[in-house]
Amino acid sequence: MKSRFLLEISVESVAAAVAAERGGAQRIELCEDAAIGGVTPSVPMMREARSRVKIPIFAMIRPRGGNFVYSNDEFAAMRRSIDDARAAGMDGLVLGILTTERRVNVVRTRELIGLCGGLPVTFHRAMDEAVDLPRALEEIIATESQRILTSGGKASALEGAETIAGLVAKAGQRIVILPGAGIHPDNVREVARRTGAKEFHSGLSSILGRGADAGRFEAEVRRLKSNLSEAADN
Repeated sequence: MKSRFLLEISVESVAAAVAAERGGAQRIELCEDAAIGGVTPSVPMMREARSRVKIPIFAMIRPRGGNFVYSNDEFAAMRRSIDDARAAGMDGLVLGILTTERRVNVVRTRELIGLCGGLPVTFHRAMDEAVDLPRALEEIIATESQRILTSGGKASALEGAETIAGLVAKAGQRIVILPGAGIHPDNVREVARRTGAKEFHSGLSSILGRGADAGRFEAEVRRLKSNLSEAADN
């Protein structure tokens, strides 16, 4: 029976992607340099991950760490990265652009999405730096993104649970709200209960740190998936 909750695991290596799939993840977010929030993975990494993992892989499209206001050259790099990700067989993309006023850059985000060839797009945690989250929600919907990764503007999804719940209610069936940041096996049930979300995102760095070995990573993904499944049954 298909679970009513979906677990996405963020990884920055092929070994972690394989471990996440073995642990029960249903989707992978692939990036590099997660310590700075993640940037676009290399083409060889995308290709190898695609050859070794069967579940959907969404590649991050982000040219650098820091803010989400990009120069013309950086925007051009994002366009090229989308072409690379499509050619590497990615199943979806993760991106987001803001204006200098910390509003969603609808025009440029829509332009990038138009290059995705129909692949689903997650607007990432640039959302959490927007000045007005309810307004940002409507702007992101206007970009034709399929989901929003958010911590509700807080340091963790648990801290932002009330705001996330409001976004879930306001979004309705128009877009998927994907809570992320600080989600781990011991709090995922509470995050699920308090937000009303149906999909959840975790890199497990809040309990494992960076660079955990594949065996331990797989075990924690498995525990996370088990606890999320229990939440779905309640």
